[in-house]
Amino acid sequence: MAAPKSRLGRGLGGLIAAASPKSAESRAAGSASAASTGATLPNAPGFLEVSVASVEPSPYQARREISPEQLQELAESIRSEGLLQPIVVRKHGEKYQLVAGERRWRAFQLLKIKSIPARVVEASNASSAALGLIENLQREGLNPIEEAYGYASLIRDFDLTQEAASERVGKGRASVANALRLLSLDGELQGFLAKGLLSVGHAKVLLGVNDTAQRAVLARRVIEEGLSVRGTERLVLLKKTVAVPVSGHVGRAVPAVEAAAVASIEKKLITHLGARVALKHSAKRGKIVIEYVGNDDLHRILEKLGVEA
Repeated sequence: MAAPKSRLGRGLGGLIAAASPKSAESRAAGSASAASTGATLPNAPGFLEVSVASVEPSPYQARREISPEQLQELAESIRSEGLLQPIVVRKHGEKYQLVAGERRWRAFQLLKIKSIPARVVEASNASSAALGLIENLQREGLNPIEEAYGYASLIRDFDLTQEAASERVGKGRASVANALRLLSLDGELQGFLAKGLLSVGHAKVLLGVNDTAQRAVLARRVIEEGLSVRGTERLVLLKKTVAVPVSGHVGRAVPAVEAAAVASIEKKLITHLGARVALKHSAKRGKIVIEYVGNDDLHRILEKLGVEA
């Protein structure tokens, strides 16, 4: 049976340049031995023991919170089994800067172990940021908001397009664009997402509500009532204004059946395009307004519509 593919296009191993790396099994065994004995890693080019105190955290760390409980569990695992995967660092002046493995490094601090097995690589600032983000996504997991801020940081700090950022981390451009849309939510809703009170599916539905105050009210109701994504869709549909402007009669309400049909079409467009869509309908004329964020998002929407830019 073929080995399962990573959920990202490229893993850390495919992006970190190192001379003659050992097999995964031998690296794990060597790292565990080094962690428990304090010895250097034998016959492992690019690997060495570094002082825990000489390592600095990465300024591009996407993870905003590290659970004390999870850190304690990791420390106990390392105490019992040793370190199965070295941290990844790059030289930074007289010290080393983390590229990947901040939780492991903090666990060693917690255990008061003086040195830690490390893989030393050469990496630019952009590569270091991308590698750290990839490791969090693959191994340690980020909440949706941390992931979105990680992509935003790559794009902002290194002047990358969404497409270039997606290539760096081995994800589709649409996935990156959809993640970035979460940052248009207000702080309260971002907090709900970060804490797992709302799912990304819930957030996508709520992004279809333009009124910020109403969106917040709906989000709280979703949480309080434990609504599913489908239930959230029904709630949003019910709460949408049924008074649709009719040509020559501004403010006049159309029949509820027609309003529901318009709302259904609008919802389908939002789902299909992955963007905010407003359908302005009247008996004789109307318009569709599609929102986008930046050139990359515009190109993505045009591709969805089958339009060549």
